[in-house]
Amino acid sequence: MKQAKDSSDSSSRLSEIRKVLSDNHITRGITPEKLRVILEELGPTYVKLGQIMALHSDVLPERYCRELMKLESGVKPMPFSDVEDVLGETYGCDWHDCFSRIDETPLGSASIAQVHRARLASAGPEDGDVIIKVQRKGIYDTMARDIRLMHRAVKFLPPVGDMKRLVDFDMVLDEMWTVAQEEMNFLHEESNMLEFARNNRDVRYVRCPKLYEQYSSSKVLVMEYIDGCAISDVETLRSWGYDLDEIGRKFVNNFIRQVMDDGFFHADPHPGNVKICDGRIVWIDMGMMGRLTDRDRRIMVEGVRGIAMHDLDRVEHAVLSLGDFRGKPDRNQLYVDLRQFLADYGSASMGSINVAEMVTALMDIMKENRISLPHGMTMLCRGLTQMQGVLQTISPDVSMIEIATSRITEETLSSLDLRKEMARQGRKLWRAVDKGVEIPSLTTDIMKEYLAGQGRMNMTLHTSREFSSIINAAVRNIVIGLCIAALLIGSSILCMTDMRPRFFGIPLLGATGFLFAICVSAFLVIRNIYYKIRRRR
Repeated sequence: MKQAKDSSDSSSRLSEIRKVLSDNHITRGITPEKLRVILEELGPTYVKLGQIMALHSDVLPERYCRELMKLESGVKPMPFSDVEDVLGETYGCDWHDCFSRIDETPLGSASIAQVHRARLASAGPEDGDVIIKVQRKGIYDTMARDIRLMHRAVKFLPPVGDMKRLVDFDMVLDEMWTVAQEEMNFLHEESNMLEFARNNRDVRYVRCPKLYEQYSSSKVLVMEYIDGCAISDVETLRSWGYDLDEIGRKFVNNFIRQVMDDGFFHADPHPGNVKICDGRIVWIDMGMMGRLTDRDRRIMVEGVRGIAMHDLDRVEHAVLSLGDFRGKPDRNQLYVDLRQFLADYGSASMGSINVAEMVTALMDIMKENRISLPHGMTMLCRGLTQMQGVLQTISPDVSMIEIATSRITEETLSSLDLRKEMARQGRKLWRAVDKGVEIPSLTTDIMKEYLAGQGRMNMTLHTSREFSSIINAAVRNIVIGLCIAALLIGSSILCMTDMRPRFFGIPLLGATGFLFAICVSAFLVIRNIYYKIRRRR
């Protein structure tokens, strides 16, 4: 009976998905706005998946990621009776045994959970309120079903635009499901909060909410209620006497510390997840955290140094070391793209660089060259973009890239081992001298071969993908045009004969040739118009 019901629910839901796709005319193309509207119409599960998809700036075009970041997480709250059911299932008793009060009206409601303000039954007069984060009833089964249906639905997606060429939808769906599973397990967020608190215990101006582990589980999370205001609430902060530039510098410094020192950072630092309370920066909602390995951090630092020193080889090495090619790499095209990137950003002053724009430009290069970044790096890119947005609001004069460069320089100088560095540079100098000794003899050999008429030069010419596609299209159109012309000439000759059978006084074979040539010509004209319209979109 249960399987029959699940099958019926899946069929009904798949029909609903098809209807939404049909109503939005998916066969005419998928613009960023249309994709966002489709996800909103499909409901909260798909809104959450769209928000996770927005993290894939290394795979999805940047305009799609920006549009998906507009998805609102607020959805219709679940009934308080469902909240009571989840709490009863978690604690094995009535929630009144644990809490003296729970506000029935939630502070916020999202696709996976909703948040209520409450007070512990064991709280004293001086103790503050708590926040209860309660998972939506049945959300795991709902999301699992919808992910299965999405795997089936993408097979109906027509090859419109560049989406199917650029994106492996099945791979993206699998990764989205992995991230969603982590977010639905509140023990994962609990572990993140504990680790974040340990990493920042010696930073006086940073904290996160106190966690009540004895009341927390995989479906319920209980933590300290944080008052204060959002970090972007400029008017309130000024009225309280805060120095906004100081907040901006400390905000950036702490984020860079999370990335460079800990390799464990908040991946969603939008204003709703960062508060100012009692003179401290409070980071909340740690369901989405990023991780970088020691190797990733070392390579990233080398890449930043390469940009600062305008060292193209160092930047290229960092990109190739961090990323994975999807298909055969075009090293020449990558070199050209990175050279233009350094021309745009390498010579600019550190204070004038917009981090969001620089990250977007680098992501575009990665996408054009079909390079995938580690998941932690894509989350870092999203985090940097959001950090830049917050800085623009509270302290536009604070430069994130200047602070990052200064910190990297300080760490390099503090960890510099002069003896090892001199030995390393000495080995480089010795190799250079050893190779340099051979230059005169090699030059003599080359000149002898040249004078004897035996000099040879090998050249390998490479074309860009754009040029190759233009040449291929031109050759294809010329060949098709010649075939159509030959068909018309042949049909015209046949029409001058007495060949039978005849159709309206014209030999049937000649008429067939004319008809086929006209159909092929009309098809080519329509296809050309269609591709022009699609490129404009």
